[in-house]
Amino acid sequence: MLEPAYQADVVVVGAGIAGLSAAHRLTSAGVTTTVLEVAHTVGGRMATEKVDGFRLDRIGHLLSTAYPGPHPAPGLPGLALLPFAPGVLLHSEGRHHRAGAPVGTRGARGALHAVRALTSAPRSVPAPRRPVHAPGASGRPVPAPRTRAGAPLGTAVDQARLGAALTRLASTPVERLLARPELPAAHALAVRGLPARTIDGFLRPLLAALLCDPDLTTSSRCADLALRAFAGGGLGLPEGGAEALPELLARTLPPGTVHTGVRVTSVATNAVTTAEHGVIRCRAVLVATDARAAAELLPGLRVPDFHPVTVVHHTTDEPPATGAALLLDADRGGPVAHTAVVSQVDPSRAPAGRALVSSTVLGPPPSDVDTAVRIHLSRVYGTPTTRWETLAVHHTPEAVPAMRPPHDLRRPVRLLAGLYVCGDHRDTSTVQGALHSGRRASAAILTDLGAGRPMHAAETVASARAA
Repeated sequence: MLEPAYQADVVVVGAGIAGLSAAHRLTSAGVTTTVLEVAHTVGGRMATEKVDGFRLDRIGHLLSTAYPGPHPAPGLPGLALLPFAPGVLLHSEGRHHRAGAPVGTRGARGALHAVRALTSAPRSVPAPRRPVHAPGASGRPVPAPRTRAGAPLGTAVDQARLGAALTRLASTPVERLLARPELPAAHALAVRGLPARTIDGFLRPLLAALLCDPDLTTSSRCADLALRAFAGGGLGLPEGGAEALPELLARTLPPGTVHTGVRVTSVATNAVTTAEHGVIRCRAVLVATDARAAAELLPGLRVPDFHPVTVVHHTTDEPPATGAALLLDADRGGPVAHTAVVSQVDPSRAPAGRALVSSTVLGPPPSDVDTAVRIHLSRVYGTPTTRWETLAVHHTPEAVPAMRPPHDLRRPVRLLAGLYVCGDHRDTSTVQGALHSGRRASAAILTDLGAGRPMHAAETVASARAA
């Protein structure tokens, strides 16, 4: 338990991955740090529910292997990022199509190699081993998807044009991408000269999955970054569930750093007030909550719109024959944006002999979401779903902050000397964006207050700048 008179150099409000990332850097620099979290667990939206031996993520976070890594600081070991099968599997017109993107080495050479593989003729995928007229969720016959190369990507010429566009994108420095004029992503795709079939059959469903934005209203700069990362690497899941990353971060902090079940009611540059422990004095405060909670503590902070996400988890003892692929519906023939047999990617998420199928619905879900999802899954997987058991339906109305243009990917994390803010709402609305905002905030604190010297220098900095 915290003592009412507890003193710390820095108090971090919120134990999501942004706050934990910042705390990791601060404590590594020798700064005494206290992290306060209102929930009884760390991680925020990166939560994993345990049900009968299954590990069920509340939001289906897709991590890119092309970033410097999901690690919040260099040299932090212990997080296993398990990859999906290379590329993605596309369902279109009753068929499955593989768009392959093998993971290359990091950097421009690896990105270009991945793009060339992505835009070559998609490889054949074995059709699901199911009766052609197996009953679906509604009891009607469901033809098993057949396999064919090329259709969602268009003709060979269309694929070559896509390859050229992605190759240019992959080799463009990030700074130049961020300097491009901004448009909504859907508009940007339409004006770049790519065929409508290529956009609708591949880029639109892929970007919707990466951005959690079914209408592609996201800034084209953010979409370009997402495509660049996909072309340069692949997609993966943290072993053991989304909670693995925040739990790892919390374990690497000095004992007694993180305190859960503590509600902060107000903040200042040199103190926080809590409902349970009164005032905790400090030298600087970092608000690392979600956008809405941050605005409650920091009046005037802008609250963005959000993309809602619903994840439906099913189990079956006869999994679809799609392996560890991420399956997208290019036809948008139902509510599911993307789905996967995630136990094929990460066996620790399901008990032996059972398969875990996790499916993501973007936008407002239908009234009977489970039934609608089952019907849709029976079509895209080509297998009956009537006997699948529903484990959980997780709906998060404010899952992902919207990044509509104009979107500042580096919103200020320093409000004034002694008061800072971070989170995915200050960067890109991704796991990597949250981690990066935490690093930016901790760097600002160390710069302002002086790493390696007493943190009471905050008052000196504040006074000098106020003069």
